[in-house]
Amino acid sequence: METPEHILDAIKEIVGPKGWTDDADKVEAHVTEQRGLWHGECDLIVSPADTSEVAAVMMLCHEAGIPVTPQGGNTGLVGGGVPDGGIVLTTARLNQIREVDAANNTMTVGAGCILANIQSAAEDVDRLFPLSLGAEGTCQIGGNLSTNAGGVQVLRYGNARDLVLGLEVVLPDGRVWDGLRGLRKDNTGYDLKHLFIGAEGTLGVITAAVLKLFPRLPRQETALAAMPSAEAALELLQRTSHDAGDALTGFELLSRMSVEIAFTHSPEVKDPFADPHQWYALVELSFPGSNDAAGDTLEGILGNALEDGIIDDAVIAASVAQADDFWRIREAVPLSQSSAGASIKHDVSVPVSKVPEFLTRATQAVEAEMPGIRPCAFGHLGDGNIHFNLSQPEGMDPDDYLAEWGRFNRLVHDIVYDLSGSFSAEHGIGTLKRGEMERYRPASELELMRAIKAAFDPKGIMNPGKVL
Repeated sequence: METPEHILDAIKEIVGPKGWTDDADKVEAHVTEQRGLWHGECDLIVSPADTSEVAAVMMLCHEAGIPVTPQGGNTGLVGGGVPDGGIVLTTARLNQIREVDAANNTMTVGAGCILANIQSAAEDVDRLFPLSLGAEGTCQIGGNLSTNAGGVQVLRYGNARDLVLGLEVVLPDGRVWDGLRGLRKDNTGYDLKHLFIGAEGTLGVITAAVLKLFPRLPRQETALAAMPSAEAALELLQRTSHDAGDALTGFELLSRMSVEIAFTHSPEVKDPFADPHQWYALVELSFPGSNDAAGDTLEGILGNALEDGIIDDAVIAASVAQADDFWRIREAVPLSQSSAGASIKHDVSVPVSKVPEFLTRATQAVEAEMPGIRPCAFGHLGDGNIHFNLSQPEGMDPDDYLAEWGRFNRLVHDIVYDLSGSFSAEHGIGTLKRGEMERYRPASELELMRAIKAAFDPKGIMNPGKVL
C-alpha cells in the first residue's frame, strides 16, 4: 500500500530536512541490489540522526502499519535490504564512534559506522577489530551484525556475533532496548542481543553496538601453497593448525578455475608459480611484533609438507607488498567472475572435514547436469565455508543460463544437506533463500522463528518478506 501523505509529512518533521529524500536518483540507489537481481520500491528514504529519531519514526510507522526496511551500506547479496513499499530507514547518519575503552578492549559505535573506519579507530589505540571482508570500505557495522557477517578471519576470531558484547536496538513499536554493556560475563537471563544479530532487520533496528577489540598482531607471515587436491589442502590446514596454534589467522582455498578467472580478468594480479596447479591455499600466521620465530614456523610447516608430498610448491611472501599481492589474488576472484560470464552462486558450509567430499560430489553433479559448466570454488577452508560458484559454459546465452539458477541451487544444496551443512554460510537469507528455509530447515525450527517474529513484530512491519 502507498504510505499516506500525512504520515510521510510527519516522518519528515521528525528527521528534519537532512534526514529524508524522495529524489528519484537517490531513491534508486536504495531500492536496487548491487548485482541487479532485485529492484524494489519505497515511498521515502529516511536517515535519522540519532536513536531518538529512529524510535520516533518506528513508533509512527508501527501505529500506521507502514513497512520499514532497515538498510546499512546496501552491500548484501541476497536481497535482504531491498524494500517492498513503505520506507527505507538507512543508518548512514548513525556513524559516530561513541567510546573507545582500550583497557576493556571494547569500542561502542553507531550502526552506521563504516567497517573500515572501525578497523582504523581500533588501530589508533593499538588494537584490532578483526571483522574483515571485501566490502569493508562501504558496508556498515549495523548491516554486518544484522547479517552475522563472516569474512577472512573467522578461523581465529569468529563471526560477527562473536565480536559483540552489547547492542542498542529500536523495537518495531519504537521502544528502545539499551543493551550496551561491555561485559564479558553477564548471566542475567536470555541473551537478547543474539536474537537481533543475524535477524536481517526483521525484529528491530540495531542502532549501536559494543564491539570486542583484540591485541594487534602486527607481524604477519603469508604464503601461497600449491597442491594436487582439496584433500591435500585439508591436510595442510590440520598440520598448520597443530604446529602454529592460535597464530593461524587465515586459510583460504582456491581452485585452479578461480585463480584463472582472476589472472585473466584482473591484470593487476599475477601467478607467482611457473606452472599451473589444481588447488591453492593462502595461509596467514600472525604474531606479536617481538616474535622472531614467526618466519621459521611457517617455513618449517611448508617444508615438511613439501617433503611429505602434501604440497607441490609454495612461495612465502618476502615483504608486506608481496603478501598483499597474494591476498589480492583472493580478493580478485569474486570481483572478476562477472567478466567470465553469468554466474550461479552458492554460499555454503559443511563440516571442515567434509569439504573435499563436498567439492568432489558437487563438481561431478553439476558437470553431469550441464557439460561445459565451469565450477569456480574458493573460500574459507578453515571454517568450512566454500563459495561454490558456477560460471556459464562458454558461448551460452547468459539469460538462458541464469534461468537455471533454481535447478542448480537444488542440486548443490541437496548435497550440502546430506553432509549436515548449511545453504547459507555468511550472506544470510534475505529474499533469495526463503524457499530454501522451507525446504531444508526443520518445521519445529521455523515454528520457533515465526513465534519470535510474531512476539517482536506482531504487525509484520519490519523488513517484510525477508528470511521467513
